[in-house]
Amino acid sequence: MSVANHALTIPADWRDFLALTKPRVMSLVVFTGLCGMLAAPESIHPVIGFTAILCIALGAGAAGALNQWYEADLDGKMKRTQGRPLPAGRMDRQSALHFGVGVAALSVILMGLAVNYVAAGILLLSILFYVLVYTVWLKRRTPQNIVIGGAAGAFPPLIGWAAATGGRRGPTDQ
Repeated sequence: MSVANHALTIPADWRDFLALTKPRVMSLVVFTGLCGMLAAPESIHPVIGFTAILCIALGAGAAGALNQWYEADLDGKMKRTQGRPLPAGRMDRQSALHFGVGVAALSVILMGLAVNYVAAGILLLSILFYVLVYTVWLKRRTPQNIVIGGAAGAFPPLIGWAAATGGRRGPTDQ
């Protein structure tokens, strides 16, 4: 057995799964989600608020993992991204796909059951938009991908707002 073959059979450790979530991007998504929650005209119970922020973080991490799963071939060609778990050979693509889909499902289901269905629906839309519209459709086709795909950044404040209000527009919209 060669060293190269042995390296591919070593299971990914927790740091590789964490790297799939793109923690720096995830922290910005969480911040903007929190801003949306705090801007809402209604207060939110701290436990519900924490759960909503956790779900936003999980959803963002899942989208990042699915992005890396889809772009593993390109990441292996770019110096900036060669060290990521998939192109570096520390994780197989199937593990990344299962992780991304599983965490996405967990985030949406938990948001729906523990917070509300409006926030869960917007969270699902945000994951689908980032993965399908930005990653799959735009990124390889147009240099305008970041401009159009930037719309994904509008989702977290909406999710935070919906988590705090249940999707109502304001105190008069009972």
